Amino acid sequence: MTPKPTSPVPPEDYVGLDHERAEGLARDHGWSVVRSLPPGSIITMEYLEGRINFEVTDGTVTRCWLG
Repeated sequence: MTPKPTSPVPPEDYVGLDHERAEGLARDHGWSVVRSLPPGSIITMEYLEGRINFEVTDGTVTRCWLG
């Protein structure tokens, strides 16, 4: 199991950032699994403790959630 980092950046603070900047920031704060997805992607509902997810539209993070 991937450990969940203690991130000083709440998920909602990634919204509005360029996806490359958001991914770099997430990795800098200890997230080992960073997943960027286009809107409407079909994904599994499994929860992965150390994963942060970004929904990206036109290069900008429009939604962020953990797991």
